[in-house]
Amino acid sequence: MDGALVLRSGDPARVVPDLAREVGAVSVHVSADTGVHGRQRDAAVERALGDVPFVRTGSPYAVTPGRVTKSDGTPFRVFSPFARAWREHGWRAPAPRPESVPWSTGVRSEDPPEVSGLDGVRLPPAGEAAASDAWRRFRAERIDDYKRTRNTPGTDGTSRLSAYLKYGCVHPRTLLADIEDLDSEAADRFRTELCWRDFYAEVLWHRPESAREPLDGRMRAMTYDTGPDADARFAAWAQGRTGYPVVDAGMRQLLGEAYVHNRVRMIVASFLVKDLHLDWRRGARYFMQHLVDGDLASNNHGWQWVAGTGTDASPHYRVFNPTRQGKEFDPDGDYVRRWVPELRDVPARYVHEPWLAPDGVPDGYPLPVVDHAEELRVALERYEQVRALISRGRGSSPAAARRPTAAPAAAPAAPPAAACRWPRGAPSRSPPAGRWSPRPPRAGPGRRR
Repeated sequence: MDGALVLRSGDPARVVPDLAREVGAVSVHVSADTGVHGRQRDAAVERALGDVPFVRTGSPYAVTPGRVTKSDGTPFRVFSPFARAWREHGWRAPAPRPESVPWSTGVRSEDPPEVSGLDGVRLPPAGEAAASDAWRRFRAERIDDYKRTRNTPGTDGTSRLSAYLKYGCVHPRTLLADIEDLDSEAADRFRTELCWRDFYAEVLWHRPESAREPLDGRMRAMTYDTGPDADARFAAWAQGRTGYPVVDAGMRQLLGEAYVHNRVRMIVASFLVKDLHLDWRRGARYFMQHLVDGDLASNNHGWQWVAGTGTDASPHYRVFNPTRQGKEFDPDGDYVRRWVPELRDVPARYVHEPWLAPDGVPDGYPLPVVDHAEELRVALERYEQVRALISRGRGSSPAAARRPTAAPAAAPAAPPAAACRWPRGAPSRSPPAGRWSPRPPRAGPGRRR
């Protein structure tokens, strides 16, 4: 850019005012950041600029958070009524591209930071041109089948635009304007997914504490497992070594592409929270550390939706069975075979239940770390205990169900910013009795399987 792009590192409240004075800026302009950290950062910069105007323009959403409310001015908590109001409110047309911009040149700049820690991760090409190309291909080749294929991780059925939306390489109003003339159910489904992104940003705008704490404060009484055994199960989940093929494929895709298919995000999140009984914040933080499209509002509220602590109107009994989810949405096992090479030679009939294969589980692949049917019972017991406390008007945590548990861990610090909205799905069955790898009993009250 002929020296027009200036990189400086340090505290924004110090660096930005210093640069403004250096170039003689009469105002400082930014795209409005409605996130928790962004609002705090921008307020600090504005104070530090003193008499120099700090101008916030637009936002990375179709409708800026705070503008779609109920008729009484209060925020929506449930998606469906928000979506109706969002559509009725509408959105502005994309901003026109200026013919020219008078850039300042010759200003001292630091070198870009070195890229480290990717360890061979395959990232999408960066930039506005790459985003435009990705959008044109999706619109021309795949949007007509989007409603049918968006839930099948073994096919190239999604837009893969989430990273470009996160980094501002393409604006949602550009996408919405480009499909304004499409009246198909598939195009409407794509609009709905963009609406989910706006909805979670809206929730975070009104409830910034929900980035770290349950949106439904009553769910603070939920208990989660902690300790060495819980840590070992978290590690198995994070490494894609749970013995449940679709879960392991999803976690290995995360490590290989810094991305997870939308449907699979929900499956692996449900497994962590409701099969392994671990705090949703552990999973949300891990996703934020690894996702190239990590968006604080969408990621953390997607995890809360699965955990039953967020915006879901009926969260208590929704537990996804990883085996049935795999069979329904990856019926031929294409997705699993791509990411779990140990199962590439397993017939489709057994690829989601390798413990049933005549030759047994292939060498190198683990047996299931838990029995889904039993863990489902434990999860529902804990939810029932919370509901009982709520009905009695008590706020203390319930007694542990069969096994030692602890209250949710302190909210972790969030690295820089998942993701897109996670769709709904149905529960189903687990490995037959006697075929999983049970956890040994341990001393103390309760037991671990």
